[in-house]
Amino acid sequence: MDETVLIDREEECRQLLRLLNEGRPRLALLSGRRRVGKTFLLNHAWGDRPYFLFTAARTTPELNRRQLIEDLARWSGQDLRPEDYPTWRSVFSLLLGLQAADPMIVVLDEFQYLSTDASGLAAVASELNAVLEGPRAQRPFLLVLAGSAVATMEALSQGGGPLYGRFNWQHRLQPFDYWDAGTMVPYADPRDRALTYGLFGGTPRYLAALNPEAPLAANAQRLLLARSGEVRLLIETALDQEEGLRDVQTYNALLRAVASGCTERNDIAQRVGVSNDQGLRDKLGRLVRLGYLEARTNIDARRNAPVRYAMADAAFRFHQRFVEPATSMLERYAPARVWDERVAPHLDVYMGLEFECIAREGYDRHADQHGLPLVDTWGRWEGVDRAQASIEIDLVAHLSGGRVLTGAVKWNRTPIGAEVHYRHLDMLRRAADAGQRWAHQALEPNAPLYYAAAGGFAPDFERIAASSGHPVLCWSLADLYAS
Repeated sequence: MDETVLIDREEECRQLLRLLNEGRPRLALLSGRRRVGKTFLLNHAWGDRPYFLFTAARTTPELNRRQLIEDLARWSGQDLRPEDYPTWRSVFSLLLGLQAADPMIVVLDEFQYLSTDASGLAAVASELNAVLEGPRAQRPFLLVLAGSAVATMEALSQGGGPLYGRFNWQHRLQPFDYWDAGTMVPYADPRDRALTYGLFGGTPRYLAALNPEAPLAANAQRLLLARSGEVRLLIETALDQEEGLRDVQTYNALLRAVASGCTERNDIAQRVGVSNDQGLRDKLGRLVRLGYLEARTNIDARRNAPVRYAMADAAFRFHQRFVEPATSMLERYAPARVWDERVAPHLDVYMGLEFECIAREGYDRHADQHGLPLVDTWGRWEGVDRAQASIEIDLVAHLSGGRVLTGAVKWNRTPIGAEVHYRHLDMLRRAADAGQRWAHQALEPNAPLYYAAAGGFAPDFERIAASSGHPVLCWSLADLYAS
C-alpha cells in the first residue's frame, strides 16, 4: 500500500484542522502508546501547509534544547543560536513569536523527553504556561504537544497540572480496529484479515512490516517467531521503554499469566509467584492504563465483584501465548517448524477470544449503515446456574433504548447449525432462573440476538432463530468485512 496514505485518522485530522482554522492561538495534546502512529499522523495531517516538527530524543534536556534551536534555524532560515535561548521560557517565547507564514503549526513530539522526570516536565510545562499567559499577538497558531508516555503527558492537563484548562483539544490515539487494520494488510480473504488482526493487533507499525508478497504464515514466522523478528523485538522491548516502569520482569510475567488463561487476581498471583496485595493491584492497574490489559467484570456486576483481566493487545497476547513459552525451542529450530507444531494447531482456539473483539467492533462500525440500535455498554457474562452448571454468554450489551442484546460468537470453519441458537437461549433461561435481571430482559421478545460466525450459518439458521420472536442479526466474516 502507499506509505503516505493516512488510514482511519479522519476525525483526528478534522479536529486538528478545525483548531488551525479558528484564527487564534491554540494548544493541543496528543498521547498514545509507541508505534500507534502519532508521528505519522502529525506528519500527514496538514496537507500542503508548512509546519515545524521537532522530535525530542531520550537524552538530556540541554541537548534537546540545543537541537530544537538548531532544527528551527534550518527550517526557518533564520540565524538562531542555542546560546541565545538558554531557558525553556526563552525557547517557547521564540516558538510562539516566530515570524512565519500564517497559520503557524509547531509540533513538539515526544515532549516528555524535554525533562528527565515527571516533576521536571511539569516545570518545563509551567514555563510554557507562563509564555502563554504573557501578552502576544492573537495570530493563527497551533502548538501540538505529543508523547508516548501516556500517563505523564495526560497529567499535564489534569487538575493541578501546569497546563490545566489550557488545551483546546486533547486526544489519546488508539490502535486500529479490525476494519482499519484490514486495510493495511495485503490479504483480500476476510479470514486472513481476521487472523492477521488476531496475531498482529491494530498497531500500525507492526502491520507495516508485513511483506505483501508472502502468505500470512510466512509473515508470522519471520516477524513474530524468528529470534530477530522485527515485530517480536518491538514487543519484547515495549515495556522497557515505558516511562517510569520499574521491575519490568514482573510486568512481563503478569502479561504471561493473563495470556495463559489466569484472569482473576488470585490466580495471577499464584502463577507469577507474588503476593495478592495492593502492589499487585497497582501493577495490574498500571498495565490497564497503559493499554496492555483490560479489566472486565460481568455485565451489571456488583461494585465489589471480582475483576477479570484480559489482554487488550492481540500482538502481546500472541507473543505471551506462543512466543515466550517457545523461546528455547526457537533458539534451536526453524520458526516454520515451531509454527507448524506449536502454533498452527492451536490457532482456532486462540482466535475465539479475538473474534469476540471483532464481533463487537464490527457491530459498532456497521451500526449506522444497517440502522442497528446503539450500544450503551458492551460486556459478557460468565457464571453458574442454580445447579452450579457453567454459563458463558459471549455478548451482552445494554442498548440505548433500554433493551438488552445478547449473542454468541463462533470462530468456525463450517456453517453452524441451529443448536448454537438453542444452546444460547437455554443459557439465557438458566441465567434468568439464577436471578440475573439482564437475562430476564434478554428473553423479552423485542430483545435482539446477535450471532457472529466466521464460517457462516446453516441455510435454516436465521429462519429458526427468528422464529423465537427476537430480532436476529447473523454475520459471517464476509459480512463483517463488507464495505
